[in-house]
Amino acid sequence: MKHTISVLLQNKPGVLSRVTGLFSGRGFNIESLCVAETLDPAVSCLTLVTRGPDPIIEQITKQLHKLIDVIKVVDISESDYVEREMVLIRVKAESNTRAEVLRVIDIFRGKVVDVSPKSYAVEITGPQSKIKAVIDILKPIGIQEIVRTGTIAMARAKKF
Repeated sequence: MKHTISVLLQNKPGVLSRVTGLFSGRGFNIESLCVAETLDPAVSCLTLVTRGPDPIIEQITKQLHKLIDVIKVVDISESDYVEREMVLIRVKAESNTRAEVLRVIDIFRGKVVDVSPKSYAVEITGPQSKIKAVIDILKPIGIQEIVRTGTIAMARAKKF
């Protein structure tokens, strides 16, 4: 099962290495990892996506709690949440495909961030399913390069 885990941790050298070491030590792959400062520059929020049996992931999250520099660990996939990822795609855009590329990007509410005589660099933001759909449509046109941020996620606010 897919798990999206949010970890608040002290923004110190080596903390990220210890967190990822718990996963690699158990033989689990981290499919996506994104980390950045919060409002407090001394604290970072790490969002990671992994797959594995629920009991093993629960054990890993309990061990994460025990790390000295970890403040809070939440498997947000256990509740309702919003997720986003950003992707930059350099796609072939020659005279015969430019209009088609622009239509596709418009449909997915993306934007062109760089233009050259033979390609467009486009930015798309959304859930992984949307990113996958855009990539699948642009592949036949000719994707030259892809750079992805990884998933970020936040639990939805409680509704009264």
